[in-house]
Amino acid sequence: MKIRPYQKEDETGWVRCRVLSFLNTAYYDHVLRSKEQYENPTIELIAEINGMVVGLIDVEYELKPRQVCTGEGLGGMIWHIAIHPDYQSKGIGKCLLKEAETIAAEKGLLFLEAWTRDDVYVNKWYEQQGFRKSDSYLHVFLESDEEINRASFTMKHGLRPMSVFAHYSGTDGEQVRNAYKRVHECTGYTKQIGEV
Repeated sequence: MKIRPYQKEDETGWVRCRVLSFLNTAYYDHVLRSKEQYENPTIELIAEINGMVVGLIDVEYELKPRQVCTGEGLGGMIWHIAIHPDYQSKGIGKCLLKEAETIAAEKGLLFLEAWTRDDVYVNKWYEQQGFRKSDSYLHVFLESDEEINRASFTMKHGLRPMSVFAHYSGTDGEQVRNAYKRVHECTGYTKQIGEV
Protein backbone atom coordinates (compact mmCIF):
# COMPACT_ATOMS: atom_id res chain seq x y z
CA MET A 1 0.00 0.00 0.00
CA LYS A 2 1.16 3.50 -0.83
CA ILE A 3 -0.16 6.72 0.74
CA ARG A 4 0.34 9.82 -1.35
CA PRO A 5 -1.21 13.22 -2.07
CA TYR A 6 -4.38 13.22 -4.14
CA GLN A 7 -3.95 14.30 -7.78
CA LYS A 8 -6.66 15.37 -10.23
CA GLU A 9 -6.27 12.15 -12.23
CA ASP A 10 -7.30 10.21 -9.08
CA GLU A 11 -10.81 11.68 -9.16
CA THR A 12 -12.62 8.68 -10.69
CA GLY A 13 -10.97 6.29 -8.22
CA TRP A 14 -11.66 8.72 -5.35
CA VAL A 15 -15.38 8.90 -6.24
CA ARG A 16 -15.69 5.12 -6.64
CA CYS A 17 -13.95 4.46 -3.34
CA ARG A 18 -16.11 6.98 -1.49
CA VAL A 19 -19.40 5.76 -3.00
CA LEU A 20 -18.64 2.11 -2.24
CA SER A 21 -17.42 2.81 1.28
CA PHE A 22 -20.52 4.89 2.17
CA LEU A 23 -23.00 2.44 0.61
CA ASN A 24 -23.58 0.37 3.76
CA THR A 25 -23.54 3.28 6.21
CA ALA A 26 -26.04 5.86 7.45
CA TYR A 27 -24.62 8.12 4.69
CA TYR A 28 -25.73 5.70 1.94
CA ASP A 29 -27.65 8.40 0.07
CA HIS A 30 -24.94 11.09 0.25
CA VAL A 31 -23.56 10.29 -3.19
CA LEU A 32 -21.04 12.58 -4.89
CA ARG A 33 -20.50 12.39 -8.64
CA SER A 34 -17.28 14.39 -8.51
CA LYS A 35 -14.70 15.17 -5.88
CA GLU A 36 -15.59 18.01 -3.56
CA GLN A 37 -13.61 21.25 -3.87
CA TYR A 38 -12.76 23.39 -0.84
CA GLU A 39 -12.48 27.11 -0.13
CA ASN A 40 -9.51 26.80 2.23
CA PRO A 41 -6.20 24.91 2.06
CA THR A 42 -6.41 21.13 2.27
CA ILE A 43 -4.62 17.94 3.08
CA GLU A 44 -5.91 15.43 0.54
CA LEU A 45 -4.42 11.95 0.61
CA ILE A 46 -5.21 8.63 -1.01
CA ALA A 47 -4.13 5.09 -0.29
CA GLU A 48 -3.56 2.96 -3.33
CA ILE A 49 -2.78 -0.67 -3.97
CA ASN A 50 -1.67 -1.73 -7.44
CA GLY A 51 -2.81 1.62 -8.84
CA MET A 52 -6.33 1.37 -7.33
CA VAL A 53 -7.62 3.96 -4.84
CA VAL A 54 -8.57 1.95 -1.75
CA GLY A 55 -8.74 4.77 0.79
CA LEU A 56 -8.92 8.54 1.08
CA ILE A 57 -8.91 11.38 3.55
CA ASP A 58 -9.73 15.05 2.89
CA VAL A 59 -8.95 17.63 5.56
CA GLU A 60 -9.79 21.31 4.99
CA TYR A 61 -7.81 23.46 7.38
CA GLU A 62 -7.94 26.96 8.77
CA LEU A 63 -5.62 29.91 8.43
CA LYS A 64 -7.76 31.79 10.99
CA PRO A 65 -9.70 30.17 13.84
CA ARG A 66 -13.31 29.17 13.15
CA GLN A 67 -13.08 29.46 9.35
CA VAL A 68 -13.93 25.77 9.08
CA CYS A 69 -14.01 24.19 12.56
CA THR A 70 -15.90 24.84 15.78
CA GLY A 71 -12.99 24.48 18.21
CA GLU A 72 -10.56 27.01 19.64
CA GLY A 73 -7.34 27.72 17.73
CA LEU A 74 -6.42 26.50 14.25
CA GLY A 75 -7.99 23.23 13.23
CA GLY A 76 -8.66 20.96 10.31
CA MET A 77 -12.02 19.45 9.36
CA ILE A 78 -12.06 15.88 8.13
CA TRP A 79 -14.71 16.09 5.44
CA HIS A 80 -14.12 12.64 4.00
CA ILE A 81 -12.41 9.51 5.19
CA ALA A 82 -13.35 6.37 3.33
CA ILE A 83 -11.97 2.91 2.75
CA HIS A 84 -13.06 0.66 -0.13
CA PRO A 85 -15.19 -2.18 1.35
CA ASP A 86 -12.81 -4.87 0.07
CA TYR A 87 -9.95 -3.28 2.04
CA GLN A 88 -11.64 -2.31 5.30
CA SER A 89 -10.34 -3.47 8.71
CA LYS A 90 -6.75 -3.60 7.47
CA GLY A 91 -5.50 -0.40 9.15
CA ILE A 92 -5.68 1.78 6.02
CA GLY A 93 -7.87 4.42 7.68
CA LYS A 94 -5.52 4.57 10.64
CA CYS A 95 -2.52 5.04 8.30
CA LEU A 96 -4.28 7.79 6.34
CA LEU A 97 -5.25 9.56 9.57
CA LYS A 98 -1.73 9.30 10.97
CA GLU A 99 -0.22 10.82 7.81
CA ALA A 100 -2.84 13.60 7.79
CA GLU A 101 -2.11 14.33 11.46
CA THR A 102 1.62 14.58 10.77
CA ILE A 103 1.05 17.06 7.94
CA ALA A 104 -1.52 19.00 9.99
CA ALA A 105 0.88 19.34 12.93
CA GLU A 106 3.63 20.56 10.57
CA LYS A 107 1.20 23.25 9.38
CA GLY A 108 0.63 24.39 12.96
CA LEU A 109 -2.87 22.97 13.43
CA LEU A 110 -3.89 22.24 17.01
CA PHE A 111 -6.72 19.79 16.40
CA LEU A 112 -8.71 17.79 13.88
CA GLU A 113 -12.49 17.78 13.87
CA ALA A 114 -14.85 15.24 12.29
CA TRP A 115 -18.61 14.72 12.19
CA THR A 116 -20.32 11.41 11.54
CA ARG A 117 -23.73 9.83 11.78
CA ASP A 118 -24.72 7.06 14.15
CA ASP A 119 -22.97 4.03 12.66
CA VAL A 120 -21.67 2.38 15.83
CA TYR A 121 -18.46 1.01 14.27
CA VAL A 122 -17.56 4.41 12.78
CA ASN A 123 -18.05 6.22 16.09
CA LYS A 124 -16.04 3.52 17.84
CA TRP A 125 -13.23 3.90 15.27
CA TYR A 126 -12.96 7.65 15.94
CA GLU A 127 -12.82 7.00 19.68
CA GLN A 128 -10.13 4.33 19.20
CA GLN A 129 -8.06 6.88 17.25
CA GLY A 130 -8.09 9.29 20.21
CA PHE A 131 -11.01 11.52 19.18
CA ARG A 132 -13.37 12.78 21.87
CA LYS A 133 -17.04 13.58 21.43
CA SER A 134 -17.52 17.34 21.36
CA ASP A 135 -21.14 17.89 20.29
CA SER A 136 -24.10 16.36 18.48
CA TYR A 137 -27.34 17.25 16.74
CA LEU A 138 -29.88 15.35 14.65
CA HIS A 139 -30.12 14.80 10.91
CA VAL A 140 -33.85 14.51 10.18
CA PHE A 141 -35.27 13.23 6.90
CA LEU A 142 -38.89 14.04 6.13
CA GLU A 143 -39.79 11.61 3.37
CA SER A 144 -43.56 11.13 3.35
CA ASP A 145 -46.34 13.63 2.63
CA GLU A 146 -47.54 13.16 6.21
CA GLU A 147 -44.11 13.98 7.70
CA ILE A 148 -43.65 17.00 5.43
CA ASN A 149 -47.17 18.32 6.14
CA ARG A 150 -46.64 17.87 9.90
CA ALA A 151 -43.59 20.12 9.68
CA SER A 152 -45.92 22.76 8.13
CA PHE A 153 -43.73 24.33 5.49
CA THR A 154 -45.07 27.47 3.85
CA MET A 155 -45.05 26.95 0.11
CA LYS A 156 -45.06 29.68 -2.50
CA HIS A 157 -45.55 29.67 -6.25
CA GLY A 158 -46.74 26.06 -6.38
CA LEU A 159 -43.54 24.72 -4.86
CA ARG A 160 -44.09 21.57 -2.80
CA PRO A 161 -41.23 19.57 -1.21
CA MET A 162 -41.15 15.84 -1.91
CA SER A 163 -38.49 15.16 0.71
CA VAL A 164 -36.69 17.35 3.21
CA PHE A 165 -33.33 17.03 4.97
CA ALA A 166 -33.12 19.10 8.15
CA HIS A 167 -30.84 19.68 11.14
CA TYR A 168 -32.32 19.67 14.63
CA SER A 169 -30.27 21.08 17.49
CA GLY A 170 -33.00 21.72 20.05
CA THR A 171 -33.62 20.05 23.38
CA ASP A 172 -36.50 17.73 22.39
CA GLY A 173 -34.44 15.18 20.47
CA GLU A 174 -36.46 12.20 21.69
CA GLN A 175 -39.68 13.82 20.52
CA VAL A 176 -38.13 14.42 17.08
CA ARG A 177 -36.91 10.80 16.95
CA ASN A 178 -40.44 9.60 17.69
CA ALA A 179 -42.07 11.95 15.18
CA TYR A 180 -40.02 11.03 12.11
CA LYS A 181 -39.05 7.69 10.64
CA ARG A 182 -35.47 8.48 9.62
CA VAL A 183 -33.43 10.39 12.18
CA HIS A 184 -29.67 10.08 12.72
CA GLU A 185 -27.54 11.52 15.47
CA CYS A 186 -24.64 13.43 13.93
CA THR A 187 -21.75 13.42 16.38
CA GLY A 188 -18.82 15.81 16.33
CA TYR A 189 -15.39 14.60 17.42
CA THR A 190 -12.14 16.44 18.04
CA LYS A 191 -8.59 15.23 18.49
CA GLN A 192 -5.78 17.40 19.80
CA ILE A 193 -2.66 17.14 17.65
CA GLY A 194 -0.72 20.22 18.74
CA GLU A 195 0.16 22.22 21.84
CA VAL A 196 -2.43 24.75 22.97
